[in-house]
Amino acid sequence: MKLASIQAEESKLLLQTYERNPYLFLSGQGVYLRDENGQDYLDLLSGIGVSALGYGHPAVEEAIACQSKRLVHSSNLFFHEHTTELARRLTEISGLDRVFLCNSGTEAWEAALKLSRANAGRLRVAGRNIGTRFLALEHSFHGRSMGAVATTHKEKYRKPFEPVMPGVEFVRFNDVDDLRAKFSEEICAICIEPVQGEGGIHLISREFFAAARELCNSTGALLLADEIQSGLGRTGKWFAYQHYGILPDVTTIAKPIANGIPMGAMLCTNNAALAFTPGMHGTTFGGGPLACAVAIAVIDTIKRENLLEHIRDIGDFFHEELSRLAAHHDCIVDVRGIGLMLGLELNSADLAKRVAAQLMERYIIVNCTSETVLRFLPPFILEPKHVESTIKAIDEVVSATYAGAAPAGEQFHG
Repeated sequence: MKLASIQAEESKLLLQTYERNPYLFLSGQGVYLRDENGQDYLDLLSGIGVSALGYGHPAVEEAIACQSKRLVHSSNLFFHEHTTELARRLTEISGLDRVFLCNSGTEAWEAALKLSRANAGRLRVAGRNIGTRFLALEHSFHGRSMGAVATTHKEKYRKPFEPVMPGVEFVRFNDVDDLRAKFSEEICAICIEPVQGEGGIHLISREFFAAARELCNSTGALLLADEIQSGLGRTGKWFAYQHYGILPDVTTIAKPIANGIPMGAMLCTNNAALAFTPGMHGTTFGGGPLACAVAIAVIDTIKRENLLEHIRDIGDFFHEELSRLAAHHDCIVDVRGIGLMLGLELNSADLAKRVAAQLMERYIIVNCTSETVLRFLPPFILEPKHVESTIKAIDEVVSATYAGAAPAGEQFHG
């Protein structure tokens, strides 16, 4: 089927939940996607942070092929050989103790919210004074389910589904005084993204993160770190919280863990894990043999190919080149991010949308987040030549699109 016929069929058959771009991709290799006409596109979004090892990676293909011939599903009523193998890897790289395997990021976050409420209930039984409320941050995004959307700040995600889960209050981003003023014994958890993705690629401050850890320690509330977008190496460490030297009670991961096979996980301390007992929570498909086998291959490949160091190096290079570009164009407001989680903020939503669309016409895939920010979440195997061609394209597009892009008589050389 061709693009036009697929679009026509989807318009009649699918719920219209996405504004799709009019491109039909049939295959991929490395950092490139290939469309129906055989044209390759440099994918700097990697399926919204999912395809960490790019497309057609031998380790991923081998894991899928081998496991699919043996066992795809068996249910969590029985054991299979990969759960402890994967859990061991996840606890080793995270510093946490226990793992709950599920299907997606929002499911992992739901598990974290439920664990927080259950933990508070366990503490109350033990005589502690602790409530059921959550503190989340302005500009946060935690998912699409009812609990996750309640802790997500933007009204466009929450308002159509009100009333959402009650008991959530939002704290001004990186405002330690506001955090301290709103924290009390009524709080069962503080919800943090160490790097806000949908919120515009903003890093939590060391002071704010440390204050949140201190406050949670004071009452027994749980510190939740949402690493669904920033985790599993995206920032140059396995988890973004490791840049701060602060260990949360709970973290959630998903996007890159199985390189496109649906999977998520909630990790927690032994102490927090005491709140869940058999029957309190579960999942039909989570932690299946196929997804676990692929996740093991992904983690082992990141280790074997020394990709964390590569992410730091290529991420620094990308950030420096974007910053040089920003110095040349006054329509670029800011460059933010860490590792291969980067954002280029422009001075208007209209300009950001036009630049993203024109980059697509030049066969480079990015997207806009928080309306004005071009977001870069490329595969971990990105090379300097890909960065250089991207910088050149952005420079040309911005120069042609925005009249005040560059000082008169000057030309940028990336």
